[in-house]
Amino acid sequence: MAKSKTKFCCTSCGYESPKWMGRCPGCQEWNTFEEERIASKKETKRSATTGPSKKPQSITKVSSGEYSRYDTRIEELNRVLGGGIVKGSLCLISGEPGIGKSTLILQCSSNMAKHYGKVLYVSGEESEEQIRMRAERLGAMEEDLLIVSETNIAVVEEYITTYEPKFLIVDSIQTLYREDLTSAPGSVSQVKECVNNLMRIAKTTNIPIFIVAHVTKQGELAGPRVLEHMVDAVLHFEGERTMEFRILRALKNRFGTTSEIGVFEMREEGLIEIFNPSELFLETLNEKNEGAIVVSTVEGTRPLLVEIQALVTENNVGFARRTAVGIDHNRLNLIIAVLEKKLNLPLANYDVYVNVVGGLKLEGTSYDLGVALSIYSSFKGVELPSRKVMVIGEISLTGEIRPVAQAERMIKEGMKMGFESVMISNRNKKKLSQNKNSNGENLLGVDTLRDAVQEIIR
Repeated sequence: MAKSKTKFCCTSCGYESPKWMGRCPGCQEWNTFEEERIASKKETKRSATTGPSKKPQSITKVSSGEYSRYDTRIEELNRVLGGGIVKGSLCLISGEPGIGKSTLILQCSSNMAKHYGKVLYVSGEESEEQIRMRAERLGAMEEDLLIVSETNIAVVEEYITTYEPKFLIVDSIQTLYREDLTSAPGSVSQVKECVNNLMRIAKTTNIPIFIVAHVTKQGELAGPRVLEHMVDAVLHFEGERTMEFRILRALKNRFGTTSEIGVFEMREEGLIEIFNPSELFLETLNEKNEGAIVVSTVEGTRPLLVEIQALVTENNVGFARRTAVGIDHNRLNLIIAVLEKKLNLPLANYDVYVNVVGGLKLEGTSYDLGVALSIYSSFKGVELPSRKVMVIGEISLTGEIRPVAQAERMIKEGMKMGFESVMISNRNKKKLSQNKNSNGENLLGVDTLRDAVQEIIR
């Protein structure tokens, strides 16, 4: 009997090799290759796809790209998805264990079952009894919410044909398998084939599908990278399991923007929406703080106010530490270098720790000035007017405070939250002063980092 051929696949990126290798040439990860049997031609032969054949047609004759959506009744989830769940879409949701993935989709499933009809919840990791216990705690006991514990993709297809659900959830994709493939569930070939099946089901039946995926120790999506390219949307849960705040972010969205975020609070009764995150992030802020200041950023259409905290301590070991939580580490090193060069701060022998309160990860550069001022304040031991002044600005390598985009929206949010003034670049101030609706008297314009320090620390 002929020996079956095998290949080695990287579980991180899907790279294939005829022999085992310690390090993957594709993603440079170590010890990620697993052996898989190569299926014969008879095993891989598929039946011809039935259905009406399509012919190429002019793009002007193609029907409009408008698509209908389901309202999940969870506004923060709708915001991230671009207005709701698009019919026939395939969405992937990932996050660390215990972050709230199953809680969110169970709450969403209950709302969908209540307003649109049957919803099929397929779980490969939990029994029906375990799901019911969570549903009772969340108040998600709907008659049309159907749950089943199954891992065979062929059986799942039969359930879809029999019950014709309006919405399908698969928790998780790493547990599904096809019988004609010899590799174990969760392997590269199994994940790719099962996602292909689900994508075909979504597009042919117009059923929106949510699939849950595991993450690696580094917090990245487990499985081949091609998985992200196959689905229509990739949602990722951020936050610490020990903290009550959760942030849902779209890493990919074919039906909306990827810059929106949804903010939730984890409670015993489930995930509660936070409609004013700025108030939440600033609730513990004092009138004056050493090494703490409020900055603003824009996530999609939503301006957010967050507190930046810095701690500078003398280092006695010989190698100074630079720790950044919530901001880019390279950006922190750049700001420290500017402080050393332009303000003569001797930070080479000091550890610098910077943290964004609330667990939010900031994008862009509008927080630069806040980070620099908080580090300066902690190093000098002077207090900042944390409740009175909000700062916005990008720092260049020359020490100049550069203007940032969407400053007007950030300023309006700051005034709404009770801040007396906002420190911005003078170039931003000049543009805003031309606007009749702006409050020019509340703007503190600065040109350089030295000017900003002299203005705010008196």
